[in-house]
Amino acid sequence: MKHQHSIAANPAVNPVASASPATVNENASRQDVTTADLYRAAWAASLGSALEYYDFALYNLASALIFGPLFFPSSNPAMGLIASFGAYFLGFAIRPVGGIVFGALGDRYGRKFVLTATILLMGIASTLIGVLPTYASAGIWAPILLVACRLLQGLGAGAEQAGAAVLMAEYAPAKRRGYFAALPFMGVLLGTVMAATIYFVLVRVEDLSQSWLWRVPFLLSVLIVGIAIWIRLRLKESPSFAKLEARQQVKDSPLTHLMRHSKPMVLKVIGLRMAENGGSSIYQSLAISYIATATGLKGQIGPIALLLAGASGAIIIPLAGMLSDRFGRVPVYRAFALYQLLLAFPTWWVLSLGSPTASITMLCVALAGVWGMFATQGALLPELFGAQHRYAGVAVGRELSAVIAGGVAPLVGASIIAWATSHWGGRGGTILSWIPLAVYVAILSLIGVVTTFYLPETRGRDLDDLHDAGVVERSNP
Repeated sequence: MKHQHSIAANPAVNPVASASPATVNENASRQDVTTADLYRAAWAASLGSALEYYDFALYNLASALIFGPLFFPSSNPAMGLIASFGAYFLGFAIRPVGGIVFGALGDRYGRKFVLTATILLMGIASTLIGVLPTYASAGIWAPILLVACRLLQGLGAGAEQAGAAVLMAEYAPAKRRGYFAALPFMGVLLGTVMAATIYFVLVRVEDLSQSWLWRVPFLLSVLIVGIAIWIRLRLKESPSFAKLEARQQVKDSPLTHLMRHSKPMVLKVIGLRMAENGGSSIYQSLAISYIATATGLKGQIGPIALLLAGASGAIIIPLAGMLSDRFGRVPVYRAFALYQLLLAFPTWWVLSLGSPTASITMLCVALAGVWGMFATQGALLPELFGAQHRYAGVAVGRELSAVIAGGVAPLVGASIIAWATSHWGGRGGTILSWIPLAVYVAILSLIGVVTTFYLPETRGRDLDDLHDAGVVERSNP
């Protein structure tokens, strides 16, 4: 990391003094980044991730535990669960739109501008959920308003994580980029732990769906938003984007540039995230519903599992980042994807047994693979794309995969549970649904493993390079 330095005025001593204005601005953008700026960027990125995954975990737990009867009442609990996860899926379905729109804006107007806009949008949507009327008081308007808020959340989230990853990767020193780029994902744990802790306390209420207390976690979103915006407004623009501006290399249509030059790379990002994002959604959402409906382990089991899994991730995430600096991004990502593949069947078998201690332990163990892949992506995904369309590339690839893997997974899983219950006979059939659910996790994990064999190694890559990783030269970049 380069710290601030004094610049001599003598051109013979300091060539920058006699350089063109663009070159001076370009060098200044690098020299003005201090260690304090680096850690401020880490906090700014982390708090945005915290809000996104606070909302993510909060909505997961609410969908699994209370949104069915509150917003989608049905005489068949399984259908209520499917409707609840259907609204959850719509939030994912809109994320590519947010990724496309805000990703292009991030490459056109800068990382800081977009990261401020996305966290504001997410925070407003989450807070509004806390004041929505329920089906009992507003009828059909209640689920409509919930879906509308979920869509706003998805629009903002569509570029939030991509922006956090790009910002931190562009700020970090090359030799420690894996470690520093993983730090914002500690915000993921913070958000998950906050949501799980609040629900751990609230589920002590005999019937949370009949109490106003379910609104409190959503209303608390406003606190995270306020702190994050305050930090982000004080943040400097990323060095790589500042250099693009100084060189007048910013593209007017970064999305068009991305589609012209980087479609294969976007597809590879989607393949990578089938394992991580699919596994994350399944274990943090669907598995909680499964152990509640199939084995009867309700109440505090889900929040406790996510709380302990988040605590274990606080160790795994920075460690995975450091490992990727030592051994490379691709080998580390592949190792964690293989880990998730090998544990798919043991994990779901243990969950089917109905043991509280074993279920909590196994969810923590299974999520270690998700945390490891997630952390490695912090540096890997931004390093795959050239500087002129990096934000758009990461955002579009991440969010298309979020629909295909993360958004669809709980909905497909809930449908599998409902099908198994009706075709294999009552509760016994529900329990046996662990087999196709394990197959589903294994397939998603295998896609991630296979994709790693088609990636170039990106460790230590120059993020000022205008070309994608593995591309030596291109005309008209």
